[in-house]
Amino acid sequence: MPHRLLKFAVSKDYPEARMFREPSRLKDEYDVVIIGGGGHGLAAAYYLALNHGITNVAVLEKGYLGGGGTGRNTAIVRSNYLTSDGVRFYERSRELFQGLSRELDFNLFYSERGHFTLAHSPASLNTMRWRAEVNKHLGIDSELVDRAFIEKCLPEMDLECGGHQAPICGALFHPPGAIARHDAVAWAYARGADHRGVEIHQKTEVTDVEVRDGEVAGVHTSKGFIKTRKVLSAVAGWTTHLTQMVGVQTPLVIHPLQAFVTEPLKPWLDHIVVSASLHLYVSQSSRGELVTGASLDPYELISMRSSLEFVESLSGQLVDLFPRLGMVHVLRQWAGLCDMTPDFSPIMGLTPIRGFYLDSGWGTWGFKATPVSGETMAHTVAEDHPHPLIEPFALDRFERFQLVGEKGAASVGH
Repeated sequence: MPHRLLKFAVSKDYPEARMFREPSRLKDEYDVVIIGGGGHGLAAAYYLALNHGITNVAVLEKGYLGGGGTGRNTAIVRSNYLTSDGVRFYERSRELFQGLSRELDFNLFYSERGHFTLAHSPASLNTMRWRAEVNKHLGIDSELVDRAFIEKCLPEMDLECGGHQAPICGALFHPPGAIARHDAVAWAYARGADHRGVEIHQKTEVTDVEVRDGEVAGVHTSKGFIKTRKVLSAVAGWTTHLTQMVGVQTPLVIHPLQAFVTEPLKPWLDHIVVSASLHLYVSQSSRGELVTGASLDPYELISMRSSLEFVESLSGQLVDLFPRLGMVHVLRQWAGLCDMTPDFSPIMGLTPIRGFYLDSGWGTWGFKATPVSGETMAHTVAEDHPHPLIEPFALDRFERFQLVGEKGAASVGH
């Protein structure tokens, strides 16, 4: 570190304000307690204060902010989903993302790149065509493109996949597809919520949620008991732990999801590339790293440990697609937890326990929904009634057999 910068860092004459306050203790009672200090929980706290004037709110995080799914994803934003409910929901999120840096006064490095979902067979091409028609009907910029278009936009790609995989025969192209800096999203929402009076408590683990006569009465934590009538669970892969505390059943299963980044390279990959057949997705970050991940690990397991098998397999698939990357080094790898639903859509809204709200079931697509989830869950908690955009994602849809089938657009499409 340069000596001049070090002097600035330790100088009392130029104190740098913290991103948000660190409250010394929990209050005895809050209007709302949000469990989970990731993007979704912090966004909900921000919009509770901004849109509904509810500021007596505590965000409880057992670790550090953004240390779960928010900091362990590949930061892709898109709205080219398959169902009309999914498209409307994610398009609202994309719209919010576009103005979020300005609104929160924080550079989120939001960058529109164009999102390619590759098709390696006539069957997958038909699915892309279906998605394109749904998207166009709902006003989303999305189209089916041929090999010539792909080759023009991605000249470094081997459309034959090295002869090891089925060749690429077309793609769904979504020009507004974007990336953002995921940890910056969490920090910005935390600062925005803090400035409006919300308390953020890190290193505060929830040990139990107290329920009396079918209604939330409070939360037991590692720092004491809190009285509250409303609790929002926004803990992604840890959701099943909380639902067990209150006796709510869900169809969630937890799978690990792994990813890695390469050493920084000069900018060359201008687009986001996804291939369900190769089980990979890749984009280049603002720092030049290639950020890439795979499909879910095939086993149910609550573990955030990455494996050598994953990085070897994904590296081979990536080189099949981009042969020039053969000598590029992997810089780091990680794993996150995905709370999966049978229909590949989230579970959001009210539960059978009055005052207990769920923001869950995000699988591999939670980051892109951060702003809209915060906005809609804040409305739901404040009004005790689901926001119209999340009514299709209610928990009881599984009892009513009214699923929102997004597997064709979400399985590895991030």
